Amino acid sequence: MSMTLKRLLARFAGPAVLIGSVLVAVLIGAIMLVALGANPWTGYKALLSGAFGDADSLADSALKAMPLLLVGTGITIAFRAGVINIGGEGQIIAGALLSTMTALALPDLPRFLLIPLLLVVGAIGGAIWGGIAGALKAYAGVNEILSTIMLNIIAVQIMNLLLRGPLIDPGEIERGSRIPQTERLTENADFPILPGGTRLHLGVIVAIAGAVAGYILLFRTTQGLRLRAVGHNPHASRYAGMPVKRNVVSALMYSGAFSGMAGVALVFGSLGHRLATDGGATTFTGAAGFNGIVAALFGGLHPLWTIPASFLFGGLLVGANAMQRAVQVPAALILALNGLIVVFVVSSIRVRERLATWASEMRVTDEPPDSESHEAVLDLPPEAPG
Repeated sequence: MSMTLKRLLARFAGPAVLIGSVLVAVLIGAIMLVALGANPWTGYKALLSGAFGDADSLADSALKAMPLLLVGTGITIAFRAGVINIGGEGQIIAGALLSTMTALALPDLPRFLLIPLLLVVGAIGGAIWGGIAGALKAYAGVNEILSTIMLNIIAVQIMNLLLRGPLIDPGEIERGSRIPQTERLTENADFPILPGGTRLHLGVIVAIAGAVAGYILLFRTTQGLRLRAVGHNPHASRYAGMPVKRNVVSALMYSGAFSGMAGVALVFGSLGHRLATDGGATTFTGAAGFNGIVAALFGGLHPLWTIPASFLFGGLLVGANAMQRAVQVPAALILALNGLIVVFVVSSIRVRERLATWASEMRVTDEPPDSESHEAVLDLPPEAPG
């Protein structure tokens, strides 16, 4: 096999495996549609049209992708540092609650000051919620999967308590309906609508900027190098003098901060411009805390690749509703189809890792045998003269 062909295989094998896993999931979904008496061609055509058929559909897909991208960027940072953050739901709620209380306390603050403040406050809320799990893991040995899931439940109950008490809309009390929601938040906090005549708002720009910031943090800063080193080998990092425990806490705080900003975007970019719930998390979050994990994995745990991955997955969620209306299938089938894609995408990770290892080994063996190239491969500084 020629060197050029091997390099092409190394470069495109990973994406091919990812695309192939999605196609297999779609094929199984088609079989399920046939079993229910629906036409797969009609169903998938409606899905694509509903997700990407016109400007409004594209805008809806982008808005659905917005929280997935922010959560996915945070998930990428955590996973790169060797910790698994399943607490996106709770961190979204923490950021939403803190920013909502800020908007209620400062309704007359000008928009150009209030919106940046809300994003910062939301990031702080999510960072605190993520930092709790990080501290429990680093200093008490508590498994972060367990702690983040438990913190999700706690965040939901705190939201329910506040929206049925201190934060409830006074009008709901007067009418006696007592729907758990805040009053209509100040217009100064509304995310501006972007030009183009669609529902796109500032939150989409914030999400893309957040992904770029996540990339810079991970791959262009010393802090990012430490996080990735700890995730790659904590024992070697500790031997090199890196504060492993502190970096574990930092990773979950960074991850939570991005999810907290997703909570801000969901509140102040919503149609109702208020925080509302029915007692569960998904009514408010739309399961973005969990779907963001899929978007991050789909993007290869890279912040920039998470941008198109989130858009594609957001389009899938939007288009699935159109498919349900077109072929009259149960809503459970749509959940099953999404679950199939998650299973196959996650299952393909090990194959992609092996391909990446094979590609890196091949690059090493293909390098010309001179000292300069070996130094580049090993990432070692050249020896001092003499």
